[in-house]
Amino acid sequence: MISLRFHGRGGQGVVTAAELCAIAAFKAGLFSQAIPFFGVERSGAPIQSFARIDKSPIRLREHIYEPNVIVVQDESLLASTDILFGADAKTLIVINSEKTAGTLAKEISADKIQSFKPAPKSIISAPATKIALEIFKKNIVNTTLLGALIDKIPGITFKSLESAIKAKFGDKGEAIISQNIIAIKKVSETK
Repeated sequence: MISLRFHGRGGQGVVTAAELCAIAAFKAGLFSQAIPFFGVERSGAPIQSFARIDKSPIRLREHIYEPNVIVVQDESLLASTDILFGADAKTLIVINSEKTAGTLAKEISADKIQSFKPAPKSIISAPATKIALEIFKKNIVNTTLLGALIDKIPGITFKSLESAIKAKFGDKGEAIISQNIIAIKKVSETK
């Protein structure tokens, strides 16, 4: 089973990102689930969501405490929240940043809040904000950042994400669908 934990701030589409991962995996013929985790948080407050992907039916319904993948939609969370709790040497960490993976690894290792010190090889730095501002003209990074997961996780391919975007945003019109597909493609090309 692949377990993903998404970190971001209220209003950034953290829940939608987990849903899109689950839909993409389902479209690829796998079992999946997305679990939102939020309460009365206001816009801008740190939040999480979770997704699981497996070849077999998934019976778990709890939060993910030992993720295989951590996706960080807002780089500022690295300094204020222990987003790496439960991570180990095999955990893939995707961070919305224009910094290099090596720079991010040094910054995280220097921060005493973090419970795990990742190696640069376990980090993918994706300039999702830069790409989102180019395409959407606003900082919508949830879908954009998923491009960094293409071919890194079973069931997450360009084709399955494209299908998930069409399913999730079908009622929003072709322009929104097209922009999201362009965004994931651009991020996947930068990694």
